[in-house]
Amino acid sequence: MIRSVLIAATLAAVPFAAMAGAPRRDAILSDYATQASQANPGFSGFSAQRGELLFRTRWAGGDERTPSCTACHTDRPQGPGRNAKTGRPIEPVAVSVNPKRFTDMAEVEKHFSRDCKSVLGRPCTPLEKGDYVTFMAGQ
Repeated sequence: MIRSVLIAATLAAVPFAAMAGAPRRDAILSDYATQASQANPGFSGFSAQRGELLFRTRWAGGDERTPSCTACHTDRPQGPGRNAKTGRPIEPVAVSVNPKRFTDMAEVEKHFSRDCKSVLGRPCTPLEKGDYVTFMAGQ
């Protein structure tokens, strides 16, 4: 009985934990939207579909060990991953499983700076970053 109550309480808390990061994630997305608008006055918003395409595409410009985001994060963002270069475990990238994802701008930028070069062979644009975060926020 106590175990059932604890499980129910834990599951009930998950949506609140996810929502706790939402204002910070929204602020990050707002910053990327400002940057995307400056780069392209026709910017009309982020797209989860484009974010998923970015996540799943095999790119040719980066490190051959990381041709796509799925090389480390697997094709299922809700599951744990493993760094393709070091073997280090990676927590799920999906916000539904890891509500702290995309809530610290310095951390987000650190990962995009490193990972975009490794996967795409170039920095990600503000549009790509916003699309990616939008996709993961829905996962």
